[in-house]
Amino acid sequence: MSRAGIALAVAAMAGAETPRDRDIASRTEAIAPRLIEARRDFHMHPELSNREERTSLVVAGRLRSIGLDEVRTGVARHGVVALLKGGKPGPVVAVRADMDALPVDETIDVPYRSRNRGVKHACGHDIHMAVLLGVAEVLAGMRAGVPGTVKFLFQPAEEGVPRGEEGGAGLMVKEGALDNPRPGAIFGLHVMPDAQAGEVGYTSGGALASSDRFRVTIRGKKVHAAWPHQGVDASVIAAEAVLALQSIRSRRIDPSEPMVLTIGSIHGGNRFNIVADEVVMEGTVRTLDEDVRGKVQRLMREILAGVTAAHGGSFELEFAEGLPVTYNDPALAEWSAGVLRRVAGAGNVKVRKPLMGAEDFSLYQKVIPGFFYILGVGNHARGITAAVHTPEFDADEASIAVGVRTMTALVLDYLERK
Repeated sequence: MSRAGIALAVAAMAGAETPRDRDIASRTEAIAPRLIEARRDFHMHPELSNREERTSLVVAGRLRSIGLDEVRTGVARHGVVALLKGGKPGPVVAVRADMDALPVDETIDVPYRSRNRGVKHACGHDIHMAVLLGVAEVLAGMRAGVPGTVKFLFQPAEEGVPRGEEGGAGLMVKEGALDNPRPGAIFGLHVMPDAQAGEVGYTSGGALASSDRFRVTIRGKKVHAAWPHQGVDASVIAAEAVLALQSIRSRRIDPSEPMVLTIGSIHGGNRFNIVADEVVMEGTVRTLDEDVRGKVQRLMREILAGVTAAHGGSFELEFAEGLPVTYNDPALAEWSAGVLRRVAGAGNVKVRKPLMGAEDFSLYQKVIPGFFYILGVGNHARGITAAVHTPEFDADEASIAVGVRTMTALVLDYLERK
């Protein structure tokens, strides 16, 4: 380890801010108004998954304007990959921000209200992009002292791709976003309004759940509603199946293992006086353990087979495996937590329970170690409390500077450490 690396390690153990931390804070403060302006521009012009054309152009233009190397566009449709080559030799590390918005109406009355009707940055990806642009600009100003290379990934379609399309982190990996050069680790963050601006949070190990989607088709026999005994009522079978499937959570899985099975959609039948011969149910399964994930699939088939057979019906189960668990390598997580405490202050760093939401950041973690943490954006005094994915969601923009400072420190400390 270099002398600088030793000094940083000593400072981290002591929880003391370093001269470099103060330099990062000063540089961040100087560009904070530009980052807020960028965030508001993204917020006013949101674009859905795999449609981030304007967003991609704006991001690439800003990265080129601050002098990043090899700014590459068109990765995974509209993704942007750029390099910052430091003035000193060293390893490679990656940082990622997602770019897409959601099909949600904007209801808050703010100057930066969405101009795209029915589309809103309701999950804070506008904040994520502003943070990463800030990290890039701060590091560009410190390039001579950067010991290695930083790879910036601006990723489309985190919220999921339209039917029949590829996209998101999976396509980024497939198209070589982690190659040439290959990073030793990747860092990412996500805003959460249940944490106050100024706070950050992390989870060691499983941080966010896997997310799988299923479709169950239950088949019976159509008949006049006046003579139900002559048919097989798919609606009755479906009703029993919904309740029976919930016994997986309550009776078949260890209560200490987090797991959610939700039926979110049920459709069937075609007339009030005809017994339904088909009902289609769709839902999701989320877990924090791969063994539990596999067991749930097996138990669903067993239960559906039993319920439908008991009524003389049949079923088909289509189980589409989605995202794996977002897993923070424990050693990397604990080391990163020390950096966060030093930069944000020990009292502002919270150990969080795992979330049952999912993140395709997990697909990068299947290739290289990764650390994904939470950036607080709430502000109770100003009424900024609405959850992500809601029409009322907003963020305290003071959080942008916190994100830049913490992420920049993680990147530089990682490069020094390696």
